[in-house]
Amino acid sequence: MQRFDLAAIAPAPWKNGGGATRELACWPPGAGMDGFEWRASVACIEQSGPFSAFPGVDRQILLLQGGGVLLRGQGLEHRLDRPHQPFAFCGDEPLHCQLLGDGPGPSSDFNLMLRRGAWRGALAVTGQALQAGPYPAGLCLALQGTWRTPAGERLAPDQGLWWCGPGNALQLSPLPGGQPPAALAWVGLQRG
Repeated sequence: MQRFDLAAIAPAPWKNGGGATRELACWPPGAGMDGFEWRASVACIEQSGPFSAFPGVDRQILLLQGGGVLLRGQGLEHRLDRPHQPFAFCGDEPLHCQLLGDGPGPSSDFNLMLRRGAWRGALAVTGQALQAGPYPAGLCLALQGTWRTPAGERLAPDQGLWWCGPGNALQLSPLPGGQPPAALAWVGLQRG
């Protein structure tokens, strides 16, 4: 298991200037945008504009903060304006992203990209103790509250774990009494 903290990951600006991305995990490690099999990141969308196309990639997105966005493309129109509600879409076509909300300001989201045919899995959010696996790969991100592993390690909001290797099972429990209620984004990944 590899641990990460969003605050310690430097943002990489988008080429179009519309935002920045913090990469949480990528497989294989160090793979570029054309060579990854799966990739998880958090993006800060600072202005309306295009979403890049990723042919052969299935995408899942989850609003973390801000007013959200309206995604539009050929045959697709989706308001991503409810926090912690995953939305899956095909990355083959370019999309236009329009910021929503009362005024200008960033919107942040969690992104999962899976190379079609290489990996599959679904992004989910839970507020309950989680015992999932084993999965050959996966990732979790604490969204709200503090989470504890069986070994006693703690994950605060914007901290998480990822793994890629046999025999790993995700086991996390929220600490009781937290406000707001605990929430954890997680995905277990399978080959193919």
